[in-house]
Amino acid sequence: MAALGTIRKRGVTLIIIIGLGLFAFIAEEMFRSCEATNNERRLQVGEVLGEKLSVQDFQSLIDEYQEVIKMTQGRDNLGEDEMNQLKDQVWNNYVNNAILESEAKKLGLTVTREELQNVLKEGTNPILMQTPFVNQQTGRFDATLLTKFLDDYKKMEGGQNPQMAEQYNTIYKYWKFIEKSLRQQTLAMKYQNLLTGCLLSNPISAKMAFEGQTDESNIQLASMAYSTINDNDVKVSDADLKAKYDEQKEMYKQYVESRDIKYVEFQVLPSAADRKAMMATMTEAQQKLQAGNEPAEVVRKAQSQYAYVGLPVTRKAFPRDIAAKIDSMAVGQTTAPFETTADNTLNVVKLISKTQLPDSVEYRQIQIVGATVEAGRKTADSVYAALQAGAPFDSIAKKYSQTGAKQWLTSAMYENSQTVDADSKIYLETLNTLGVNEIKNISFAQGNVIVQVLSRKAMVDKYVAAVVKHTIDFSKATYSAAYNKFSQFVSGNQTVEDMEKNAGKFGYKVLERKDLFNSEHTVAGISSTGEAMKWIFDAKAGQVSPLYECGANDHLLVVAMTKIHPVGYRALDDVKDIVKAEVVRDKKYDMLKGKLAGAKSVADAKAKGARVDTVRQITFSAPVFVSSTGASEPALSGAVAATKKGAFCPSVIKGNAGAYMFQVIDKKQRQGAKYDEKAMEMQLRQQAMQAASRFMNELYIKADVVDNRYMFF
Repeated sequence: MAALGTIRKRGVTLIIIIGLGLFAFIAEEMFRSCEATNNERRLQVGEVLGEKLSVQDFQSLIDEYQEVIKMTQGRDNLGEDEMNQLKDQVWNNYVNNAILESEAKKLGLTVTREELQNVLKEGTNPILMQTPFVNQQTGRFDATLLTKFLDDYKKMEGGQNPQMAEQYNTIYKYWKFIEKSLRQQTLAMKYQNLLTGCLLSNPISAKMAFEGQTDESNIQLASMAYSTINDNDVKVSDADLKAKYDEQKEMYKQYVESRDIKYVEFQVLPSAADRKAMMATMTEAQQKLQAGNEPAEVVRKAQSQYAYVGLPVTRKAFPRDIAAKIDSMAVGQTTAPFETTADNTLNVVKLISKTQLPDSVEYRQIQIVGATVEAGRKTADSVYAALQAGAPFDSIAKKYSQTGAKQWLTSAMYENSQTVDADSKIYLETLNTLGVNEIKNISFAQGNVIVQVLSRKAMVDKYVAAVVKHTIDFSKATYSAAYNKFSQFVSGNQTVEDMEKNAGKFGYKVLERKDLFNSEHTVAGISSTGEAMKWIFDAKAGQVSPLYECGANDHLLVVAMTKIHPVGYRALDDVKDIVKAEVVRDKKYDMLKGKLAGAKSVADAKAKGARVDTVRQITFSAPVFVSSTGASEPALSGAVAATKKGAFCPSVIKGNAGAYMFQVIDKKQRQGAKYDEKAMEMQLRQQAMQAASRFMNELYIKADVVDNRYMFF
């Protein structure tokens, strides 16, 4: 009982303690939940129609596209700009397909297996021409080749030849990508055709369209340009701006958030000392080449971007600036160091030889390998002797399990190689210098190759040149000095106002960029600014970023966030200049309309100060261009079409660049025009299809798309 009494006395305290404990527990769980939500968000690339796309799934889509590029173009690596384009394409395709599939599901639209098979049987879809299943004789997609491949692929799975299985698997994955793309494309076409069917054409609309294109009017035009009134003479009030803004408010609706920034960027360039040091290196290379030192060694020690292989090559194999030099050089000549501003390099060239050689060589060969190198050489000597004595090349090739088939070697197949081993050099030089039908036995470390040249075509000048090409780079000391100076500027100016006030003292300039979107890949067009993009779209107005090292490790950047434009209607202050221009135009029109009031003819309008011109061949379907105001005027075209021949317009026309009155001098159908009802209806249907193709823009707006790619890429 005593214990109960003690509890009762301290009941309030206990309740408070228990309440605090429960609150702490709930708060902890809430914190964990929020943290989990934030972590989940940090792993999401974006969202479409409420469906989230994780970074792993997005990366899988990118990898899929990269495999396609590797398959079709034979390229393993893409540059930064190419990768950005690829990511944009992957994202856009993902968004479009997600929206389309959602809409198709509501309507019950699908692509059946039979429909897909029909596409394959027709074989006319351009996508199919990008596959390995094109019949080389007909130049068309061949479904039987695909069927055979798929059968072979099933047999190949789990086979004993891993290399062959890997090749088949690569092609199979590529085909699955093509198949998926065909299905998506077919679904999009079905949806678009359904929309197109809602836009009907008929004989009446076809006739009106024909008349709109072919009925031409000649007019006498009286015009008064808005530019004849000084903007300062037009009074614009806040009420005028507000009224015009409300009238055009839908024009200023923003569907994606954007941000305004101010920034300072500095590109580190080589100093005078850096250029002097590089010139010393190039001068040394020049002197060594002139003295006859081994070209390959000189080029290697000078760290040239262009390797020396010692093979005769066409001028196409050289950089453009080098090719321009060797054309006018004498054999044995070495240039003084010269600068090429296009690629920021210093260059030295020595022309070692110049000769005429074939650009293309047709040849055949037999490879001879024995149990030992010596045995192989003896066999090769015997084969060579037999061929020299007139033995059939094909027959001897078959004896050694080879076809001896004819093949072509072109300069383009080897002249851009940066490395050529000694054996390859001997082989290529032999093929280029042998005469027609001449045979040679070439000995290599691992065996012999007997070659015969059958044809030599397109004799061209070929050059052997030692090229020392090196970018004019800044030194570590130069970069360090630039970094320290920029760092001092950033640390001492942590507000936008301070940046603008003090940038000039450091030799910098504050630049501005309005409406930066998170779908962009760079800041100020500088590469490798992903971290700066992340900061911009997480920052608050007025904040200044840390210093960023970006570009090709040659740029320094600091950013200030100045304004955030959220999704919704842009504020009047954001679009004030645009709205004011509209108000000024309206008021100028009213002023000119007042001047032209009471005019009953072109002569009256001219007497009131209008300029009079004759304008011919005006049609309803195309806006007339008025040379006196320098603008296209759709409203004028419409007014002319509605006015009878000989009549004067009943009111002053408000145009884009002026006020107009006119009299129709003549109105007739274009000479030679002939109405074809079916052709016009077909034209209207094509226009309907174009209109229907724009459906994705409307669906995109309603899909609540969230794009967070900037956080990852």
